[in-house]
Amino acid sequence: MVHQRKSEENARQGQRHVEASWPGKRPEDQLDHFLLESPQEDVTHTDVWRVLRIQSEFVNGFGTLAGTGPAIAVFGSARTDPKSPYYRMAHHIGTRLAEAGITTITGGGPGAMEAANKGAADKDGISVGLGIELPFETGLNASVNKGLNFRYFFVRKTMFVKYSQGFIVLPGGFGTLDELFEALTLVQTQKITSFPIVLVGKSYWGGLVDWLTNTVAAERAISPKDLNLFMVTDDPDEAVDFVLGANDKKPETEEAM
Repeated sequence: MVHQRKSEENARQGQRHVEASWPGKRPEDQLDHFLLESPQEDVTHTDVWRVLRIQSEFVNGFGTLAGTGPAIAVFGSARTDPKSPYYRMAHHIGTRLAEAGITTITGGGPGAMEAANKGAADKDGISVGLGIELPFETGLNASVNKGLNFRYFFVRKTMFVKYSQGFIVLPGGFGTLDELFEALTLVQTQKITSFPIVLVGKSYWGGLVDWLTNTVAAERAISPKDLNLFMVTDDPDEAVDFVLGANDKKPETEEAM
């Protein structure tokens, strides 16, 4: 009876153990939800304990990824169809990175992420998946050979930036855009340096680039030179060559984040 009351109290306070990937669960069951929602009660006790969970997630991520070596993050939609040319491009990018001895890091999901992981794994490369707890995700794809699941988006995003030396971004939705603009902001503000960013798919990204050029830069919300923080290509080989070449030019004394 005492155990039951304790379990009910923990559930009420959001102190539940939640598996990283569980289809069919509600958004409000996610730990991110409890952290970010407006306080409806005294959070003195609940949020203090959440800090410890967040700390443990950082420690686990740092410990697991510390020996990963040079890596490039490949982003793209979880909805990319295996028959799509972008799926084939992502697979080719993963293959090229593995052949160059570079780790491929993705969000670990299906679609373009799966393709990049598969391309790396097919060449016996290190294929990393950094998953996130979502109600509609199904877990890490089968081609991930080093994987982590995160409860908190901001912890996961830190791992992408800290352990990647560049981003290759294929067509994707809000999550892909979030990662893209996070990286652009960090480079623009010089929080990270010598960090190549490539957008693959001129027809897909063309509207965004036009808006950034003709509206955002024209209104002086960004500097025209900020448009040079990324390149756009239709050629996956050019994308890989660009990120590898940019990292070859890094000063030897430059330290990682």
